Amino acid sequence: MAVDSPLSSPLGPPACEKDAKALQFIEEMTRNAESVQQRVLAEILSRNAETEYLRRFQLNGATDRETFKSKLPVITYEDLQPEIHRIANGDRSAILSAQPLSEFLTSSGTSAGERKLMPTIKEELDRRQLLYSLLMPVMNLYVAGLDKGKGLYFLFVKSETRTPGGLLARPVLTSYYKSDHFKTRPYDPYNVYTSPNEAILCPDSFQSMYTQMLCGLLDRHQVLRLGAVFASGLLRAIRFLQLNWRQLAHDMETGSLNLKITDPLLRECIVKTLKPNPELAQFVHHECSKDDWEGIIVRIWPNTKYLDVIVTGAMAQYIPTLDYYSGGLPLACTMYASSECYFGLNLNPMCKPSEVSYTIMPNMAYFEFFPHEPNLDSTGFDFTRELPPKLVDLVDVEVGKEYELLITTYAGLCRYRVGDILRVTGFHNSAPQFHFVRRKNVLLSIDSDKTDEAELQTAVENASHLLREHNASVVEYTSHADTKTIPGHYVVYWELLVKDSTNSPDNDTLEQCCLAMEESLNSVYRQGRVADNSIGPLEIRGVKNGTFEELMDYAISRGASINQYKVPRCVNFTPILELLDSRVVSAHFSPALPHWSPERSQ
Repeated sequence: MAVDSPLSSPLGPPACEKDAKALQFIEEMTRNAESVQQRVLAEILSRNAETEYLRRFQLNGATDRETFKSKLPVITYEDLQPEIHRIANGDRSAILSAQPLSEFLTSSGTSAGERKLMPTIKEELDRRQLLYSLLMPVMNLYVAGLDKGKGLYFLFVKSETRTPGGLLARPVLTSYYKSDHFKTRPYDPYNVYTSPNEAILCPDSFQSMYTQMLCGLLDRHQVLRLGAVFASGLLRAIRFLQLNWRQLAHDMETGSLNLKITDPLLRECIVKTLKPNPELAQFVHHECSKDDWEGIIVRIWPNTKYLDVIVTGAMAQYIPTLDYYSGGLPLACTMYASSECYFGLNLNPMCKPSEVSYTIMPNMAYFEFFPHEPNLDSTGFDFTRELPPKLVDLVDVEVGKEYELLITTYAGLCRYRVGDILRVTGFHNSAPQFHFVRRKNVLLSIDSDKTDEAELQTAVENASHLLREHNASVVEYTSHADTKTIPGHYVVYWELLVKDSTNSPDNDTLEQCCLAMEESLNSVYRQGRVADNSIGPLEIRGVKNGTFEELMDYAISRGASINQYKVPRCVNFTPILELLDSRVVSAHFSPALPHWSPERSQ
């Protein structure tokens, strides 16, 4: 029931007094986006004035935007690596931030195959928590009664390590789930999960998934929303249910917990609540034993109002499969965030996935935008020269244009290129709203992995060395992220030149080529394969000789210039995929897991 409050928001009638304050905060921040941005920049520069990094560029204590823009360069992660390595190796001087760095947040891999280390400070947890606290007040504007049930969210911690200097290095969500902000969060009737903390915090992915699924089944009539961070994660949970429903049903029927659940805290927690329930076990058996799993989500959790998952960017490829399993439930994308910074939220979370726009909250960091011109992708912009005058501020972006995002954070990132390409769709008050277009230069992605063209090229080259003993080579190749399987997997199409038909590469050789490619891919990909089970074995599909000439002919028939044609290194267009698959003569999968360890080298 909406509250008639003096704090009522133009966004809509709040569900309760607490929501009213959250919505009012959103209004204040977005109405005053320009002044908030100026204040944020001044705070960052003032606090970090004596850091080595700002002193290097002779800011001399200035906190105004003009001086900042004239003296500080735009940077990438590679530019910061010397400073990052010093901090990682134990240098505790004020290099990037005047406040002590609390840990590193690990991001997607660098060209060297290591995860990026993003500096962070303790107060960033407060900022992240603030953004989380705004999500349900917005959702309550669109979906009533969410305080009358629970959310079934599949949330997981991932491996963490320490740098040589002793700082923790771990993914941003692992940092959040292990923080007191999450573990001792106050009770909120709009934000109750079926999964206990012990299940979310269990480091073993099987035990964590098993107990979260079990708790979700036990509370099936209470579940009002299902979610995971990415669409791929929710589909992985459905696949897990397909593989393990018999044991789950046995646990419910007997009231005894699977002996594979060995984590003592987790086992104690679940055993306390698990009681024999033959009726529920029979229901799960009846539904899950059917060959047809269409609509399985609403069949098992009949009161589900929506799915809470990220389906923008690379995750859009999972939408048809989610629709199949959920019977077409609404897909809510609620927040835009990364390891470097949390950015904003979707003020219309029940819109179509193709229409999702995120409103940047101007208090999270200082934001700048470089107009993105696709014809510059191949050459890039030379940011080592005098700074381009075209960098624009948050409130000055133009509707319909695409931009590359740059951030300056309290933790010491200054004019840092995040690598996200965004398109402006409108404004809420004076704060722009952006549609996430894509990650810059990312070719393939299944889950949190990001593989670019150079990395794929290196992987193909390394694998093709195994063909030499057969006097064979790779003539051409392209790739595709196949998300029809769960988990999804990389498919690489190879056209081979075989000089001696009596010595053609056999299946074992090509399987080893698959594994060699996986060994060449970055640590985020390999962790997905080995530890998270979020990526399936890489597949090489051999195609007939002449296939890539046919591909070129097809492209030219559609208007491509024969002089400028290049073989696409990744394909998603259905007719091209159909052409390639119609020419496949053999298929080979990686026969083993690639090497991966949570330890990192410095």
